[in-house]
Amino acid sequence: MQNKYADIIIDITNENVDRPFTYIVPDTLRDRACPGMPVRVPFGNGDRPKTGYILSLRDTPPEGAVRLKEILGPAEKQFSAEADLLRLAVWMHLHYGCMLNQALKTVLPVKTKVGVRASRHITAVISLPELAAYAEEKGRKHHTAQQRLAEALVRHNGTLPFRTASRQLGVGTASIRAMVSDGAVRVTEGIYPGEKNAADIPAAGLSVTLNEAQAAAVGRFIRDQEQGIRGRYLLYGVTGSGKTEVYAEMIREVLKQGRQAILLIPEISLTFQTVARFERIFGKRVAIIHSRLSKGERYDQFRRAAEGKADILIGPRSAVFAPFRDPGIIIIDEEHDGAYKNDTVPRYETRDVAEARAGMHNAALVLGSATPSSASFQKAAAGEYTLLTLPERAVEGARPAATHVVDLRKELAEGNRSVFSRELKRLIDDRLSKKEQTILFMNRRGYSNFVSCRSCGNAVRCPHCDVTLTLHTGGRLVCHYCGYTVPLPKSCPDCGSPYIAGFGTGTQKLEELTKAAFPEARVLRMDADAAAGKNAGGDILKTFAGGGADILIGTQMVVKGHDFPNVTLVGIMAADTELYVPDYRSAERTFQLLVQAAGRAGRGKRPGDVVIQTYRPEHYAVSAAAAQDYRMFFKNEMAYREAGGYPPAVRLLTIQCASRDEALLTEAAGFYAGLLSAEAEKRGAVMIGPVNAGVYKVHDYFRKLIYIKHRAYDILLSVKKETDAAFRGAYPAGVSVLFDFS
Repeated sequence: MQNKYADIIIDITNENVDRPFTYIVPDTLRDRACPGMPVRVPFGNGDRPKTGYILSLRDTPPEGAVRLKEILGPAEKQFSAEADLLRLAVWMHLHYGCMLNQALKTVLPVKTKVGVRASRHITAVISLPELAAYAEEKGRKHHTAQQRLAEALVRHNGTLPFRTASRQLGVGTASIRAMVSDGAVRVTEGIYPGEKNAADIPAAGLSVTLNEAQAAAVGRFIRDQEQGIRGRYLLYGVTGSGKTEVYAEMIREVLKQGRQAILLIPEISLTFQTVARFERIFGKRVAIIHSRLSKGERYDQFRRAAEGKADILIGPRSAVFAPFRDPGIIIIDEEHDGAYKNDTVPRYETRDVAEARAGMHNAALVLGSATPSSASFQKAAAGEYTLLTLPERAVEGARPAATHVVDLRKELAEGNRSVFSRELKRLIDDRLSKKEQTILFMNRRGYSNFVSCRSCGNAVRCPHCDVTLTLHTGGRLVCHYCGYTVPLPKSCPDCGSPYIAGFGTGTQKLEELTKAAFPEARVLRMDADAAAGKNAGGDILKTFAGGGADILIGTQMVVKGHDFPNVTLVGIMAADTELYVPDYRSAERTFQLLVQAAGRAGRGKRPGDVVIQTYRPEHYAVSAAAAQDYRMFFKNEMAYREAGGYPPAVRLLTIQCASRDEALLTEAAGFYAGLLSAEAEKRGAVMIGPVNAGVYKVHDYFRKLIYIKHRAYDILLSVKKETDAAFRGAYPAGVSVLFDFS
């Protein structure tokens, strides 16, 4: 019998072996071997067994191959990669300049099987109608945790894993004990009852009512599906317009075809709210994934998706790698959000990866936002995306909040040195008297922005990164790039002066000032520090949603997609923060943050107000946000991008070289620039650099950037391919290179 061969990528991280190796497929695996299969192979000195993944199969060995080794057998405890995920890993390897093995580790977020353990589950003792009435009664008494658990039990036919109640619903042991005492539930030891395939699980039964605009958007999608069109869509809807209901109906259509759906959300803090909505519609067909799940929980959720126990997966950016065999739709909610950019190797843009995967599966791609990225809206304007619009809020009678723009220069000139403008203070007092809620948005965490010496003027900086340290409560100085922390010194480290203090305001200081200005108010804070625990963020939001606080202070976490009907006032404390960031996208990010923050107010039937505090009320990003006018902003922004030669007017390839050795980095970046300059000139591209990165040193690595601009993406990809191999041949070690396409 003729031998069969497999090209295998070895599961190790070493630049010198970042390529597939060919092995003989033994007779015992001939009928089972397939792309994506995890196997054990002999590798390296002594032929030590290593885990690898089959990339492809072949009938003949590579030219010049001698003494090929044989696969030892399958790696039974590893997740099997689907062939398309391997193709996606190869695509990422080519586009982002990472090692193939790094790309493989990224597309397989859960690799190792975690053993199934006996666990506890909660079972209803009373009937489901009685349980629904019980939930309603607990809601009236503001026992929100018990209400959530009772409602979830109704949705799940009266039984639920204990860990789901505690970790995903945020229900504490005391609340469960109270329900046991009430005779509503019991806790049972043992393995959770087996699951059916997702296709055999009926929907939970909650119907979705659509208004005219929502029905038109869904109707266009369904007509395209019926005609075999798996399109690219931009769902542009104002805040509160009901994009979630549109997503649900699109997913329902795809499930009818026996395919699966991936729904991406930008923040973990949105997970509970989003999953609860979709479980009410689709029940147990929904799986969830995010970084705060334990290894066992993550394995369980990916197993459900891989084995067909769930056909909807919801989560942040890593959910784009869901192990579905036939995804029919990928939805990216709040598609403009910066959280979709992966900040570790490989530095992928989730929108691009999702589009690549949708293409591999002939699946639909839906991008949704009230403030679309300029790149996405330009594609819609050019006809590359189908534009679906939701121009009105979904709640009948709801309307955009009234906007008040406060010029802080005028406030200061008239003697107000408080962080609260007079208009904002008046409106907060008004909301407190009416028992309505307020959100205060400050896009800086910590107590003070930086600590500086008043004698010599030097700021206290991170020894590992080229940034100042931020002062937090408790007298801690923290680097927000590498996590370095040190106690606040009593004197200046440079000159010894005792006159050292914090400057600027962060969320922690704002919390302190708010409690002082409004002592009768119940105040909550939500930022990366307050939400650091596994369920902390969800607990804060649940408390606020349940009426447990009057004022919620927070960073971007509190303005992304949350729906609080009792919030009628949003105060934007420093609207200019993003405008001063040295980035061509700073105006776009400012506009998006302001509109998203403003969209939290007045989402119910009561009117809302938004106060924008700014030193630059004349800037087009601020004025367009105040008017809630995206098209006005887009027109001005694209004029700026065209004039400056920035994406999406042109395509941009950013090449980052990094090294611990600054002299080596300077030499290597200069060499790379020489290679790129020759290629750029040949192809009519523009090269800029090398220049120091905005933050030159991070984690003790120095970083330099080189930029290549051209209107054609294919030209930039060709330039990258032509120069990458030559550079790595000249500098095989000591300098890392990352590629980022915009």
